[in-house]
Amino acid sequence: MHRQGKSRCEVADALGVNIGTVDRWRRDRKRRGKAALQLRKRGRQVGTNRDLTPEQEEVIQKMIAEKTPDQLKLAFALWTRKAVCELILKDYGIKMPIRTCGEYLSRWGYTPQKPARRAYEQSPKAVKEWMEVTYPVIAQKAKAEGAEIHWGDETGVRSDCQHGRSYAPKGKTPIVRLRGQRFSTNMISSVTNQGKLRWMIYRDTLTSEVFIRFLDRLSKDSGRKVFLIVDNLRVHHSAPVKEWLALTRIVHTRFGRWPNRGEHDITRRDFRPGKSYSGVLR
Repeated sequence: MHRQGKSRCEVADALGVNIGTVDRWRRDRKRRGKAALQLRKRGRQVGTNRDLTPEQEEVIQKMIAEKTPDQLKLAFALWTRKAVCELILKDYGIKMPIRTCGEYLSRWGYTPQKPARRAYEQSPKAVKEWMEVTYPVIAQKAKAEGAEIHWGDETGVRSDCQHGRSYAPKGKTPIVRLRGQRFSTNMISSVTNQGKLRWMIYRDTLTSEVFIRFLDRLSKDSGRKVFLIVDNLRVHHSAPVKEWLALTRIVHTRFGRWPNRGEHDITRRDFRPGKSYSGVLR
């Protein structure tokens, strides 16, 4: 605008700034060229005036991801903002408000999540060895014999068990009317790697007789040899079951504690309406 013959006052009025600002822009333009007129992000630079250095942040993130608070000798079982504050105080002597700890966690991409349940008896090393050594042998043998691999498990539901949620006005908890007399039902199922699901409903306790009844139906329905993989529940390897298996086309294999597979979690979700699932099928 100035090159077009506009005066300093006209330029200032057109842009809504004072004359001093126009003069400063002109000086900067002469010193640094067009770069002086480019828009720049205002305010403090990212990372300035923080309590933790980038190196300290990296260490804290790694500890939160790989350890639980009690493993680091903190008086917490799970990670909370307060637990993170105490970890920072313990390791770096920096006393930080709980809100600031929350801002750090948010910046790192950490969110509060419901922990996944895992049996104490489950050995990660044994799981890894089973999945990488034992299972490939089973899969290869099943393929060679034209058999189908099934993963078996059991679950149950009671009439007074409420898994789902319901919308209602704030402050007015919805009421679910149930029968006074409780009852329950159970399900035993198997699912293949291709997602073919078979199940049987039963009311009584899972006994050898019930398990054999399911195995017999599974054998008839599949139409070919079956490799059934189940956990180490006592009934799965009882004497009557072993005797029955010796006379059938079902090859029965056990694993001490389940690998963390998602197929039966999906089955439970469908069997128990309203129960959410966030796992990943493998």
